[in-house]
Amino acid sequence: MRTFSLLKGLPVIEIKSGTKIGEVFDISISGYGAVKGLFVRKGALLKKTFLLDVKDVASFGWDGIMVEDQTVLQPIKKTEDYTFESQNRLTGKIIMTREGERLGLLEDVYFQEEMGTIVGYELSDGFFSDMLEGKRVIKTEVPPAIGKDAIIVNINE
Repeated sequence: MRTFSLLKGLPVIEIKSGTKIGEVFDISISGYGAVKGLFVRKGALLKKTFLLDVKDVASFGWDGIMVEDQTVLQPIKKTEDYTFESQNRLTGKIIMTREGERLGLLEDVYFQEEMGTIVGYELSDGFFSDMLEGKRVIKTEVPPAIGKDAIIVNINE
């Protein structure tokens, strides 16, 4: 289990040739809260972004993401999926419980890499609150409802 912030910037390496084919740039999250894939930036001067499906990752290492072959990188299609830093971004969205309690603003997600399942959310209450109290992490077992204005979670007590 790890957070998206730990994946961001990691090189994507082709096992067959040992060649770096890009870097993790963003994450694709479905409307029902599952990690579908990673956005990979490829190229030196003119960078292009591709989607790497989670099921096409050979292994998630601490120093790189390994894929069998660079053909697993797919062109990005128009989608309704959410991201962390691109279109339909989730960062900074309000997280609320089903009971109507505001928990904070989304900062990061914890997920099980191989399955693409989000198991927790790192929340912020603002800079000063984070400095005094630290960031808050909530765990979930049920997928969230992701909407235009808020993310609704069912938290474990």
